[in-house]
Amino acid sequence: MQKIGQSTVNWSAGYIEAMGIGAPAEKTVAKPALKPMALRAAKENALQNLLGVTQTVQVDAARKIGDFTRQSSIANTQLMNLLQRAMLVEQKYMGDGTVEVKMRIPLYGELATIVMPLPSEKRTEEVPAQATAKPPDAVMYSGLVVDARGIGARPAMMPKIFAEDGSEIYGQARVETQRALQQGMAGYTRDIEEARRNHRVAVNPLTVKAIRTAATGKTDLVISNDDSAKFRAAAQSAILLQQCRVMIVLD
Repeated sequence: MQKIGQSTVNWSAGYIEAMGIGAPAEKTVAKPALKPMALRAAKENALQNLLGVTQTVQVDAARKIGDFTRQSSIANTQLMNLLQRAMLVEQKYMGDGTVEVKMRIPLYGELATIVMPLPSEKRTEEVPAQATAKPPDAVMYSGLVVDARGIGARPAMMPKIFAEDGSEIYGQARVETQRALQQGMAGYTRDIEEARRNHRVAVNPLTVKAIRTAATGKTDLVISNDDSAKFRAAAQSAILLQQCRVMIVLD
């Protein structure tokens, strides 16, 4: 989880959450109306905070969601519409009449379409035959776990994975768009064993070590050429990537 003030980006559970506080209204207001007015003010405050933290969410190595919404009125409208449907997950009435609430939106799904829109034309999702042709004795993995602890790596909605030689192993072009929109291109956790057990990659994932982050942004990872070759030689490795069967372990 990333804590940003009183807000949270939960990359493991896939949501963004913000707190809001509403103070009691003026004493001239009738007493029965005080709580509803304070609650409404708290929700408005939470939505403002939710907007602020959502705009800081890293999309890829170079861009945040705020970059998309500032450059496109359509993207901005999409975000504002999503915020209006934010879920109220907690509310507390304090002794002084103040109300505290927490509001939440999903990290993926509708939010992801702002930065990863469906193509205007149907994209071919089939994997070429040569990409899946492997030797009969090729290892069958169920996913890829990248241990990125200790290198200062950060989460993003669209991370990339490279080999040392600079070749791209994983990125947006390699995934099924609809699957990436609904569940994200990668899952994140701080626990290596939890990553290996995660439904994305279980039951027999290949675990590799990220040796560094790529030059920009600290969200893209670099693994060794040997590990890259090992995964690429595995049976159905291209399909696993297409299905977003990737977990990343962070500090």
